[in-house]
Amino acid sequence: MTSTYDALVIGSGTAGQAAAYELNRNGLSVGLVEHGQQPGGTCALSGCQAKKWFYEGAETVARSRHLTDLGITVPALGSWSQLKEAKNRFTAKVPTNTVNGLKKAGIDFIPGHARFVDPKTISVDGRRIATRFTILATGAAPMKLPIDGAQLMVSSSDFLELDRLPRKIVFVGGGFISFEFAHFAARLGSEEIRCTILEAGPRPLGPFDGEMVELLSDASAKAGIAIHNDVNITSIGQTGSSFTVRTEDGRRFDSDLVVHGAGREPEITDLALDRADVQSSRRGITVNEKMETTSPGIFAAGDCAATVQLARVADAEAQTAAANIVSSCKDNGYETFMDYTAVPAVLFTYPQYGMVGATEDTLKDDGIDYEKSAGKELGWPTYRRVGMKSAAFKVMIGRTDRRILGAHILSDNATGLINTFTLAMHNRIPANELHRQSVMTPYPSRESDIIYMLKPLL
Repeated sequence: MTSTYDALVIGSGTAGQAAAYELNRNGLSVGLVEHGQQPGGTCALSGCQAKKWFYEGAETVARSRHLTDLGITVPALGSWSQLKEAKNRFTAKVPTNTVNGLKKAGIDFIPGHARFVDPKTISVDGRRIATRFTILATGAAPMKLPIDGAQLMVSSSDFLELDRLPRKIVFVGGGFISFEFAHFAARLGSEEIRCTILEAGPRPLGPFDGEMVELLSDASAKAGIAIHNDVNITSIGQTGSSFTVRTEDGRRFDSDLVVHGAGREPEITDLALDRADVQSSRRGITVNEKMETTSPGIFAAGDCAATVQLARVADAEAQTAAANIVSSCKDNGYETFMDYTAVPAVLFTYPQYGMVGATEDTLKDDGIDYEKSAGKELGWPTYRRVGMKSAAFKVMIGRTDRRILGAHILSDNATGLINTFTLAMHNRIPANELHRQSVMTPYPSRESDIIYMLKPLL
């Protein structure tokens, strides 16, 4: 027997749920397929939401250490096991809440593995489902690495399930996962934790601004995190409970744990995309700005698409795809497009690194005429009060139109600060107007410091 839906969503993570609810809200019959044993997606279960429980603890410890000369006589101590228990109390409810929420809304939850039969038919564990539209939101998984002994690495999900932190940890790859988790570990162990990040390229955190990455790397080193660049790993070996990472140039790094932090790849290999004429690359499923794939009626959103792997980007892409499907059903001619010009990103390290827009290197490479305001080791009262000596910023604007081209901030509140610059970019607000609007902010606050960042650009 064949079931029929207006739209079928494959994947129950943040993109899948956002798409399903939007389609359902507009009156379409919707089914959502999930093959995992725990519906809810990586973000909630073992990614951005789950890790934040550990970040809050690590931030508190780091802040208290900075305040030892400012009136806090006993620094906070972190308990990894208790933070894990708190995290688990949250994540344990995610699968049930996900399924119940979908069912309550009238969305059919369909457990099983989805594979295309043709562009309009999908098989879920042998059950055929006909659909007018499909949204692929299957997410990503740890990238397979051509390293002898790669199976000895633990994933980021595994890391968050550790009962205790080992004394020596090696992180393979110098991206989001490695930096954030190294900052957690360096502050949450019952004893001193030695963290080492091994990056294959000339510098870590490739998408971020090079100068700001250097400043963050310096702050990381002061927290006890060693960073090695241009490291070509050839093998990972195990002797008893110890591990050895060997490199092409003969170096070895001994550890009690090796963590895979070298990126994630789209989880699309089992979908039989060729049967639906859906094209993809190593980066993910090929989509246009309407989130349409190369096959009419099939869309993709989130980490499985060849776009940007960030949770809120996934939500925006899912809503864009859903809006275009609804428009097609209503035949109203309305089209919705994604705009990646002002996509904010934040590293939950300490200090946090928030960015939006272009890096200075990109502006130089593209020959764009710009002006810059920058500062490091900021001595503003907001940072002196909390003992933070690594706060920094860089703001770039167009020389002619005076609009924000890129903003980069190291701060204990980079998340809040970068949102202000994101809104300014979205609304095409020039620097002088943003400065004027920022004068009347609560004072003193991190946000009230924005006027100091922009003053040299007036």
